Amino acid sequence: MHEAESKIVTREALRGLLAEHRRRGEKIVLANGCFDTLHVGHTRYLEGARREGDVLVVAVNSDSSVGALKGYGRPILPEAARAALVGALRAVKYVLIFSESNVEALLTELRPDVHAKGTDYTVANVPERATSERLGIRVAIVGDPKNHSTREFIDSVRKAPHA
Repeated sequence: MHEAESKIVTREALRGLLAEHRRRGEKIVLANGCFDTLHVGHTRYLEGARREGDVLVVAVNSDSSVGALKGYGRPILPEAARAALVGALRAVKYVLIFSESNVEALLTELRPDVHAKGTDYTVANVPERATSERLGIRVAIVGDPKNHSTREFIDSVRKAPHA
């Protein structure tokens, strides 16, 4: 198994791992996304998320949830590949594949200290804001301005002349 793949964990295993980090007084950050073709905006988002705490957990949408969220033809890469790519990033400690349409259940189950979202959100429009507030989880907007789009990248590849 490659190091990146060893970062991919089950929900059950993750609960135990996070309990140990908490015993050491470490701050847990949860970030999430589809990560369908990893691009520079994703890396900046995850690096920004990591700066919010000590341990970065990244929840990667399953194939079925990406299809429901993004539509026909998505994802481009299967969930195992997307999770391994995210796991290859130095900022990431653990990767979890999840099938829900948002991370409300994960926030409730894992109780991170920080819920990191990209700059395509504001604290006011984060879908899980009410859950985060109820649980006392701080929401952090991180990363660079949203001028990187997986959809636009895919469209440019499809339109590129092929020799």
